[in-house]
Amino acid sequence: IVISAQNTILTAIKANQANAFDYLSKPFDLPDLMKRCSKALEQKKSRNKSDPADLSMEEDQQNLPLVGATPIMQELYQTVAKLMHADLPIMICGESGTGKTLIAKVLHNFSDRRNFPLVTVSEADLTELEGPSKILARARGGTVLFEQIADFNDECQARIVRMIDNSLDTAPRFIATMQDEAHEAAEAGVIRRDLYYRLGGATIRVPSLRERVDDIKILAEHFLNKGERDGALMRTFGPEASDLFRSYSWPGNVRQLENIVKRLGLTARSQVITLAELEQVLQDQPAMPLSQKRGSTDKLSSDVARHLRRYFDLHGNVLPPPGLYARILREVERPLLDIALEETGGNQAKCADLLGINRNTLRKKISELDIMVTRRRKLM
Repeated sequence: IVISAQNTILTAIKANQANAFDYLSKPFDLPDLMKRCSKALEQKKSRNKSDPADLSMEEDQQNLPLVGATPIMQELYQTVAKLMHADLPIMICGESGTGKTLIAKVLHNFSDRRNFPLVTVSEADLTELEGPSKILARARGGTVLFEQIADFNDECQARIVRMIDNSLDTAPRFIATMQDEAHEAAEAGVIRRDLYYRLGGATIRVPSLRERVDDIKILAEHFLNKGERDGALMRTFGPEASDLFRSYSWPGNVRQLENIVKRLGLTARSQVITLAELEQVLQDQPAMPLSQKRGSTDKLSSDVARHLRRYFDLHGNVLPPPGLYARILREVERPLLDIALEETGGNQAKCADLLGINRNTLRKKISELDIMVTRRRKLM
């Protein structure tokens, strides 16, 4: 187990190449370390020996392919490192501007295939009669990347299926990016199920910038430094501007942040970028799409829809028995009350307030459903 103060993608890659079971970033939690040590002792892992040339990679903070030190990014780094040398096809999912294509390039550039081509495929490349065979010939031994594969029409997706099936001799690795969750896109018919089954060997979810707020300052300073190396004047952010960077919603994610920092680096009146200058730039930015604002609600709705679809599928061509509406409500009601009571420590007043119902109504439901209520303090 490697413990490192360098919380970067290269740390994860090198730890994986050195046959490390896991790595922790400083500062670390002692119980977490003990848990991982126990897990490492219980599980024997066989990994390929390291390539000495790979382990000599310099950890140049200014040229890191991915930047971020939050826990969610550490998980991403470890996932990428573990999939680096696997031959599994990979689907990379995340909002626009999160860095999906960048991660695909990292997977190729640091893998055993790095000396072979990385071929990015568009829908137009597949419309030619000989398109798929040409792609396989160009990518022989390397990687084929389908960007925003959910935007490809059905015929192009069918061609990809056939291309994957016919690629056994050339054996490139297939990676696809998309904004939707892969399994949801397949269930909604956005991508073909047969294509999902072929590309869904592993899935990497790239977090939005809203999920990694503590990385925003690091990223903004990284982009400022990058601008200086490209010839811009040296700049810093004032404290109020830094606060606004953290509180802004960033619908365009890292790409939007980079473009705004570049603009400020060129247009700021002094060395210190002020709150007013940042506010002026942000006023020109489009509002967050409704789909992102409702992200958590949409996710819950899609999860419910998925389970309902499976329920109908279980009945084949026959409709479920009558009374489905009341039956579904009863099935949802009990776990909803159970979990709400658990989250409020068994406090019925808090639970009723959380659910938005009268306390007497809650008591009646608890009695009807025979739910056991235990008062306990919620552990945080």
